[in-house]
Amino acid sequence: MDSRAHGFKHYKNYFFRLFLLFVDQFLNFFKNEITRLPDYQTTRLLYHYIMKKSPLFFLVILLITSCNSEGQHTYTNALIKESSPYLLQHAHNPVNWYPWNEEALKKAQDENKLMVISVGYAACHWCHVMEEESFQDTAVANLMNQHFISIKVDREERPDVDDVYMTACQLASNGNCGWPLNALALPDGRPIWAGTYFPKKQWMEILGYFIEIKDNQADKLENYAQRLLDGIQQLDSYQIPGESSELNKEHIENVAAGFLKRVDFKDGGIAGQLKFPMPVSFEFLLDYHAQDENERVLEAAELTLKKMALGGIFDHLAGGFARYSTDEKWMVPHFEKMLYDNAQLVSLYAHTFQITKNPLYENVIHQTLNFIENELTSPEGGFYSSINADSEGEEGKFYVWRKEEIDQLITDPIDNKLISDHFDIKKNGNWEEGKNVLAVRKSVQELANQNGLSVEQVTDKLRASKKTLFEARKKRIAPSLDDKILSSWNALMISGYVDAFKALGEQKYLEKAIKAGQFLAENLLKGDGQLYRNHKEGVSSIDGFLDDYALLIQAFLDLYQVSFDTEWLNKAKLLNDYVLQHFQDPSSPLLYYTSDLSPPLITRKKELDDNVIPASNSIMAHNFYQLGLILYDTALVNKSKSMLNLMINNMGENPDAVYYGNWFRLYLGHLNPTKEVVIIGPDFAKKRDLIQHHFFPNAIFLGGAQENELPLLQNKFVAGKTMIYVCENKVCKLPVEEVEEALKLME
Repeated sequence: MDSRAHGFKHYKNYFFRLFLLFVDQFLNFFKNEITRLPDYQTTRLLYHYIMKKSPLFFLVILLITSCNSEGQHTYTNALIKESSPYLLQHAHNPVNWYPWNEEALKKAQDENKLMVISVGYAACHWCHVMEEESFQDTAVANLMNQHFISIKVDREERPDVDDVYMTACQLASNGNCGWPLNALALPDGRPIWAGTYFPKKQWMEILGYFIEIKDNQADKLENYAQRLLDGIQQLDSYQIPGESSELNKEHIENVAAGFLKRVDFKDGGIAGQLKFPMPVSFEFLLDYHAQDENERVLEAAELTLKKMALGGIFDHLAGGFARYSTDEKWMVPHFEKMLYDNAQLVSLYAHTFQITKNPLYENVIHQTLNFIENELTSPEGGFYSSINADSEGEEGKFYVWRKEEIDQLITDPIDNKLISDHFDIKKNGNWEEGKNVLAVRKSVQELANQNGLSVEQVTDKLRASKKTLFEARKKRIAPSLDDKILSSWNALMISGYVDAFKALGEQKYLEKAIKAGQFLAENLLKGDGQLYRNHKEGVSSIDGFLDDYALLIQAFLDLYQVSFDTEWLNKAKLLNDYVLQHFQDPSSPLLYYTSDLSPPLITRKKELDDNVIPASNSIMAHNFYQLGLILYDTALVNKSKSMLNLMINNMGENPDAVYYGNWFRLYLGHLNPTKEVVIIGPDFAKKRDLIQHHFFPNAIFLGGAQENELPLLQNKFVAGKTMIYVCENKVCKLPVEEVEEALKLME
């Protein structure tokens, strides 16, 4: 449910309770008299009571009619008890939906019914389309209710369930998969088939086909299930190498060269009709450039970031990035905005700014974090999940403009021309059906040259016009907000704020990161290290998965290294110890995605391939490495190496950095000695911040005003001075006091 409606919902409930009081009063008045009167006198008595004795009753009825009509529903299913906004969107479908829980799974087995497992998320456009076409339709609902146990899953809350059935879809439908994900399964949960969006007629035909197979050829379903289960389990089987692979520079050079072949050097990004940001892939390029100084690599990253910043995928009025671009020029976005995209893109732009000092990237960071603060930040300091692509049933309606709207709002001819030329606003639209997507097509300098104005004049005029458009857009019906808080995505945003602080030095960004870290520690982390995945309206209900632990450990390590507050380090170690206790595979160095305490699925999978968000195993391998160095724990460092070694041996001859970008960032870390930077003394914070203003992807930072129990800090304090030690493999160069000298030692 959109949190922006919470206040209204509260008053609706208040009026409803008030209405019940009047109903009680009304019944008491009539219980004796109304039964004695003829019809016409009853009518008169009703009028007399309502209008003469209690006119407020009449007003309350009007209020309830206007305010609560939305709450009157013909159907209500078991999803009504859930907190997920996506599940609640389906709570009044005629389909008898269940959440994924023991009750639903047991019901399927008790009644020997096939299961429909439908997976989506609140910001998913085609999920809404299929709901309207099929799941709100009584004919479809009757068919599903009679023959199936239907389960709705929020993929953002239950990525473990989504992964099992998405893998089944990849195997069953030749890779034609996405969300909504609709899987059919045997009563024991084994998938027999899966696909994505289907129009109503086709969906009913699919259901009918499997109903007939179950009734007449049930052995076929068993065969389908076994083949899919075998395929799912085989995909997770990685061969354990007999000996360690030799890390070498040539290997990583080939990986970088192979990735560059996939880059669109005209419009940026990975070549293709659709463009996804894929931050981790370009983080790999930045890390590689930092160690190799390959200018072609930096060019690929910079071109991508510039094109994205100027394209329609970026919201030029409010800040923040949409999910992806539907064209190769980053012009027309799929308009949903996800926390995890924006968090990682803040980090990517911050790292690129550290290298280039390009003010465009600084501006993008500021605007994106303004969007996060204004739209996705809870009062407690946590971060909401996403904003829908749709409003008023139409994708992108909130964001696009018609030329006549611009003309009515920007009446000055020069201002109108500037804003129209800047964003390529056309009478017939630059998109479809006369709509214009705001994307920069002429720079401020070009506009200044063409109109005989100074850059400052154009900048001021554009700023004023954009503010006018922004204020007008605020009056539109906004897309809905998914206000659940997820540990893993919040952790990414903490790291994003930390990276922005390091790049730009703005204290408020560090304060936001610390506040979010405290919120997660207080509300989702238990004393023994167990972590919840979700939080909404004070309630956490789902056990954390490996990505929740991995990304929060990473975030806590980031917070330690920009604050030197050992409490963050202690929390990172607490979580890390829990992972080692509950996620280990005894036969492999890689980790399971689910805890051994979580209810089992049909198979226990591992998340290995980096994608839009890096794989939880690759993040944990980084965490083991960093924690091992900070804590002097060689067992953790060796575990990181073992995980990397296994992956290298199973990636194939030409591994793609799109799917292994974070693994190759770790490869670079192990290939070249990591700098261990100790800053200790009264002026540690200032010197640390100055050093971290630069980009050092292969360095860890420790220190404080005094020594503490960390081994690397022992015997390094010098009274009255702030010393900087640059070390490799625990061997330190002579200490220095000046930041410039330390930077030279780190080169």
